[in-house]
Amino acid sequence: MLGLAVGDALGAPAENMKPSQIRRRWGRIEGYVEDEPAGTDDTEYAIFSGLLLAAHGSALTVAHVEAAWHQWIADRDEGPFRGAGFSERGTLENLRRGLAAPISAQHRHAWSDGLAMRAAPFGVFAAGRPAEAARLVAIDGTVSHDGEGIYGGRAVAAGVATAMVARSTDAVIAAALSVVPEDSWTARSLRRAVAAAQRSRHDPGITRLGTERAVRSAVVIGGYPWTDLAPEAVGLAFGAFAAARGDFSASVLTAVNMGRDADTTAAVAGALAGALTGAAAIPATWTAAIGPVRGSCLPSMAGYHVLDIADLLAPEEAVAGSTAGPDPGPGARTVAGTGAVAGAAVGVR
Repeated sequence: MLGLAVGDALGAPAENMKPSQIRRRWGRIEGYVEDEPAGTDDTEYAIFSGLLLAAHGSALTVAHVEAAWHQWIADRDEGPFRGAGFSERGTLENLRRGLAAPISAQHRHAWSDGLAMRAAPFGVFAAGRPAEAARLVAIDGTVSHDGEGIYGGRAVAAGVATAMVARSTDAVIAAALSVVPEDSWTARSLRRAVAAAQRSRHDPGITRLGTERAVRSAVVIGGYPWTDLAPEAVGLAFGAFAAARGDFSASVLTAVNMGRDADTTAAVAGALAGALTGAAAIPATWTAAIGPVRGSCLPSMAGYHVLDIADLLAPEEAVAGSTAGPDPGPGARTVAGTGAVAGAAVGVR
């Protein structure tokens, strides 16, 4: 969860940019490029899904998800919806018109990466159980996504679930591919990206830029206007993860510097690498910048911290044996929503 938030904050300034635009502006992004880095809808929706999962666990149903969308987002009188992608906007329009799931997911962006970006909590909850993580995230996604949008979420959830207990990137990638149709666009994109990354790793003369170009060329559809396409974003994220052999910093920075939907690709790469290597592998300066979310997209999530959500979802033995990094400091995780988080956790296990 922390890896997701860090990747999101690192990638946010580069969202929808081409690699050439990133290089012209920053050279190469090697850390935060804003004075007050913060996550986007990726982090806030991951918290949303995490709270929902903490409340219901493996008993989660589509009805629970739909009710939460109404309670925490659609039925709130907060003026215009802020700061999220097209799939979320389409879903809310349908819910506010009285449409129910799965019809609520029938909009023009049901194939987006909006489910993949919030899939990590399911992998944390179902650590070591990729099929269960994929099942649960698909239930969550039924309200907002369909087809390739669901497949992208399943791949990420299963990947994180395996990374929580595995020691190799190959195991994580295999788990992701095991829960999506072999002939799906998502599976083909993921395989192409990983193959390009692996070829690059065996090229002694290749540069970081060369690796990024190879992975990007294997996945991105030239001239396609939308950058939030789930098969593309998931492919880029897994390609970055494979190219870096799961190293946290290299995974997220590879994703960021490829541009496109950089906040989401870096968030997914960060979730995978964070689950594989643990919080201690995340640079302390990056961790220290992650505070309670601001509610810039979902006002109802303001004040929650990803680490508090992670504590609700992680298996008790994993929490007890955690190799977490440096404490961000007194009060850094004191959030306005703490009581609500504790209430949501009642009956999870």
